[in-house]
Amino acid sequence: MTNVDSRLELAERAATAGSEIASEGFRHDLAVETKSNKTDVVTEFDRRSQRRVIEVIEAEFPDDAIVGEEEDALKEVPAEGDVWVVDPIDGTNNFVRGIPLWTTSVAAVREGETVAAANVCPALGDVYTANEDGAYLNGETISVSDRTDPETFTVCPTIWWEFDRRDEYAATVEGIVKRFGDMRRFGCAQIVLGMVASGALDGTVTNVVPNPWDTVAGVFMVRRAGGTVTDIHGDSWTTESRGLVASNGEAHDDVLAAAREAEK
Repeated sequence: MTNVDSRLELAERAATAGSEIASEGFRHDLAVETKSNKTDVVTEFDRRSQRRVIEVIEAEFPDDAIVGEEEDALKEVPAEGDVWVVDPIDGTNNFVRGIPLWTTSVAAVREGETVAAANVCPALGDVYTANEDGAYLNGETISVSDRTDPETFTVCPTIWWEFDRRDEYAATVEGIVKRFGDMRRFGCAQIVLGMVASGALDGTVTNVVPNPWDTVAGVFMVRRAGGTVTDIHGDSWTTESRGLVASNGEAHDDVLAAAREAEK
């Protein structure tokens, strides 16, 4: 097993361990706290899950950096060295409402480039993974959709717009419904990116600056599945980018145009 192979195995094992902790609180009475605003929620299971993920990683790679949503983990991805990017519960708003669209996400990054990722979705019974060879759903190889006609696309707005930016959210939605066959919104960016990778969705858009724990694993999956991921300007997406536009690559300019509606 190569070092990269071992990191994919560890990413999935750590995400599974964290998801097991999170599952203990799913659809049970929860004490829900808020962080930066009324819709930015957190529970003790977010914190406990992240601790468990880190515990599993550090048992094998104690010197690697950890970027994570909760507590005192790093909040930006270092450009050098081996790094793990962790979201203990992506989709916490779904989690606290008993909606099964949430995941525990772990990505391995080396010298600024993602090399392995796992999104474990226990309430759905799905596990998305990716390595340098491809992307997988429950162990089976996946690829982005082959649709070419935007009027057959289903596209999803993702991440979230603060209350003082709801005009941008509205413009993005309008940009989607005017261009494409249908729209969805799921409230979990990592699952949405997995759906783009598997071909269930044809694209997803936002013009906000997303956090690395919401995106790194899923972006890697889309790219390994043959898709395209850019920023709002159409340049290749990085963790420092503003906006995120992911698609099957067949009509990326149309998906990008929908995202840019918010800029007007």
